[in-house]
Amino acid sequence: METSLQVKRSLSKSNTKTRSSRLPGFYKLDLAQRLDKLDEWHKLTRDEKWMIKKETLTPELADVMIENAIGVFGMPLGVAVNLQLNNKDYIVPMAIEESSVVAAASNAARLIRENGSMNAHTSEQIMISQIQIVDVADPQRAKKMIEGEKERLMSVANQKDFTIVRLGGGINDIEVEILETKSGPMIIANLIVNCLDAMGANIVNTMAETLGPIIAELVDGEVICQIVSNYSDRRMVKVKFELDNVDCLGRASFDGKRAAERIIKAYHFADASPHRAATHNKGVMNGIDGVLIATGNDWRAVEAGIHTYASKDGKYRPVTHYYFNDEGKFTGEIEVPLAVGIVGGITKIHPGVKTLLEMMNVETSAELAQVVAATGLIQNFAAIWTLATEGIQKGHMTLHAKNVAVFAGAIGEMAIRIADQMAHEGRVRFDRAKELLKHFMMKEKCDDPENKDSHECVDNDFDEIMTDKTNN
Repeated sequence: METSLQVKRSLSKSNTKTRSSRLPGFYKLDLAQRLDKLDEWHKLTRDEKWMIKKETLTPELADVMIENAIGVFGMPLGVAVNLQLNNKDYIVPMAIEESSVVAAASNAARLIRENGSMNAHTSEQIMISQIQIVDVADPQRAKKMIEGEKERLMSVANQKDFTIVRLGGGINDIEVEILETKSGPMIIANLIVNCLDAMGANIVNTMAETLGPIIAELVDGEVICQIVSNYSDRRMVKVKFELDNVDCLGRASFDGKRAAERIIKAYHFADASPHRAATHNKGVMNGIDGVLIATGNDWRAVEAGIHTYASKDGKYRPVTHYYFNDEGKFTGEIEVPLAVGIVGGITKIHPGVKTLLEMMNVETSAELAQVVAATGLIQNFAAIWTLATEGIQKGHMTLHAKNVAVFAGAIGEMAIRIADQMAHEGRVRFDRAKELLKHFMMKEKCDDPENKDSHECVDNDFDEIMTDKTNN
């Protein structure tokens, strides 16, 4: 596949090509320190930091984006670090509520960059819009008539977007098919449009609604649907990583080679079972959707296209693959349809999207698609690696324990202490979190010399709650 880089633009205020996304200890910093740390990657103004920390979208802007707006609904916004793709480093924004996703993606990206490499390729940024014509007396004759008028029809369509044509995009072809349906034969005119750096739905829909009545009149039929196809199989992206040595995969009681073999067998399970494939691909979308939401892209359209692609052979299959290549290197890859944009739509309205795209320093929609797909691959890889070795619940329960601790009333370091204790015990419960919160707060009070002689502190056995309860 050829990478399409027709429209280049510098979205960044600093040159990230000479900077590294490898940020050791980033997760140990507090929220404000992380934003300050990002200054080394992409200089954020004080207003941008405040906006990202507080809320990137105001209710007033929300009111012009959707109907009946009543406010703004927040989601956690984080960044995955360590990603190196095509020898370029990226910091990847992710808006997602599920714990462990950002950490897993960052960890997998670190492992790959330190023990191998990852590369990506994309096709041209082609979108398809479909015009449905029904009640045609002679479908074969109608098909030939449309094909005979193709050049004229494309000229009319391209007049609807002079800018994209001037930049090298626009409609390339019209492919006509006769579709047999329960309502009888239908003529489907598929508009093949190069959308460059736009996602393209508005562009191709406008072209379809322009040509629909013209084509219907030409073949003496009735037009019904004129709409983009979200199965963007002409807009493909492929990402592949290779590990030079599998020793880095050693985990739990498994050495690296055994862990790699178990990952491959777990993939083979998904390839054979649609029930497993659905969860396998959900792990992919954990990574993909987070980036799409943060960058203002239509994650629902991408989801629909990817799941359709997963079923293209008549059986639902995983969209990532793991194997040993001809050189004996452990390899992971993903190939999916991915229609994204860095211009138009929400990128013009949402201030947070604009800032996050600048921070990513992607120059084209093709490059953004590569980063998005790579994030899906590494997130899935991290999940399968954990699943095939130490089990998925260990990491999940540790992070879930933090949520339980916060729900019980703990904040900051206190929440982390309670979560660690519950995870160690294997007792992640609300009542245990409340008990530990009371215990730790009392211990903090009694550690103060002024309170050491109080009856609460003298009579309190601080060791008992941490030992006997653990053994229950």
